[in-house]
Amino acid sequence: MQDSSVSRRKFIQTTALGTAALGLPTLIPSSAFGANDRLRVAVIGINGRGQDHISGFSKLENVEVATLCDVDNVVLQKSATEFETKYKRKVKTEQDLRRVYEDKDIDAVSIATPNHWHALATIWACQAGKDVYVEKPACHNLFEGRKLVEAANKYNRIVQHGVQLRSSVAIQEAIKHLRDGLIGKVYMARGTVYKWRPDIGNLGNSPVPDGLNWDLWQGPAQTRPFSKNYVHYNWHWFWDYGNGDIGNQGIHETDLCMWGLDVGLPEVITSAGGKFLWNDCKETPEVLTSTYHYPKQGKVIQFEVRPWMTNKEDGVEVGNIFYGDKGYMVINGYADYKTYLGRNREPGPARNAGGDHYKNFVDAVRARDKKLLNGPIETGHLASSLAHLGNISYRLGRTLHFDPQKEVFVNDKEANAMLTRKYRAPYLVPTTV
Repeated sequence: MQDSSVSRRKFIQTTALGTAALGLPTLIPSSAFGANDRLRVAVIGINGRGQDHISGFSKLENVEVATLCDVDNVVLQKSATEFETKYKRKVKTEQDLRRVYEDKDIDAVSIATPNHWHALATIWACQAGKDVYVEKPACHNLFEGRKLVEAANKYNRIVQHGVQLRSSVAIQEAIKHLRDGLIGKVYMARGTVYKWRPDIGNLGNSPVPDGLNWDLWQGPAQTRPFSKNYVHYNWHWFWDYGNGDIGNQGIHETDLCMWGLDVGLPEVITSAGGKFLWNDCKETPEVLTSTYHYPKQGKVIQFEVRPWMTNKEDGVEVGNIFYGDKGYMVINGYADYKTYLGRNREPGPARNAGGDHYKNFVDAVRARDKKLLNGPIETGHLASSLAHLGNISYRLGRTLHFDPQKEVFVNDKEANAMLTRKYRAPYLVPTTV
């Protein structure tokens, strides 16, 4: 948004009031009031979560989804047609996000690409003067997360991490209960991700489909032949593009574990798991058990990823459980919590209430105030990094020791090499933003 929009709006309003005072009919349509501070948003990546971004921003007052962007032109044009049918207006389309960043009329971008694009897309947006709502995980590795924080600060941009539970009224209340000692000393958080993840087979390589810019889709990753196993969802299960389920659905839960325990990154990480069900081409584990230890704080995080058939934990398939010396708290999904107190597990406070994470972002953008954000990029870096640390421990097959202040492993060159990746020109995440 331009600063001059405020003065233009005041001029229109003053003129309209003056005309009314003279008893003459106004010639200014009501839709013009506030039009100059209309927030124009581009949604980048529209095949999955991007559809929710389109819907979420379109519901907000004085916010316009002005551009849709996707590397798959077939998906792009189909979505544009559906958009125009639903909202009764045209929308601009772009296949290359760089063209979006060149558009001076775009105020903010909403990023729902595959994981390996999140950081670079956000950094480029910050450099172009755009505010950013970025899907989870905020980054594909720890190095990228730190660069995101630096870019948001350097370019003074509003950057929201897409973990909507942070805007839930119920979850905010639950966190306050934890801080106020409702369940006593909170020493452990458990995150669970029990999702239906079937066999994806092995489709092998095949020609790139018409309309898909495969080079742009791969972006920062090293070049691979095209496979239908990657596009448009199962890229989650390949290390070049995704981070497994702990780095997919699990980011909501890693974020809440850290928020509820009031901790940063851990000092000791142990992970184990593997593929036990399907003989398919997934690279990431189907089952993963990770433990994150905070010896100085006397706290621990346990995290479980399981597929297919499994039990629930106190009704939870995807959620969190916090344990204290006076009770425990169960958080189911994004907007529901229950508490159980004492040895008899007497029901305590409970609530189910959501919130609007998109509106929270827009409110912060309008106020130019990062402190209004419920999911600032710093929390995105931490929540994503917790998942990445667990994955590194799993891939190396051993317990790791980490320095949370320096954000490096202790005397471990092999593990430290996995804090970043080899990037492919021209899609380079800059070491200096």
